[in-house]
Amino acid sequence: MKHSKWRVFALAVVMGLALLWAFGSGSASLVGKQAPEFTNDTWINSEPLRVKDLKGKVILIEFWTYG
Repeated sequence: MKHSKWRVFALAVVMGLALLWAFGSGSASLVGKQAPEFTNDTWINSEPLRVKDLKGKVILIEFWTYG
């Protein structure tokens, strides 16, 4: 039982480092660039929004797959 906790911890550390390596270097190149326009016409909690309407605001985009 004790070994399985360490295996889960080690796997989490390895996955975290892999994600940092994979995405860490490319994210800096997006700073200062304009966000792409949203292309989805189905909005659940509001009317369709455009990027220019959100300028200067902090937004959280949550992606889910229903199926």
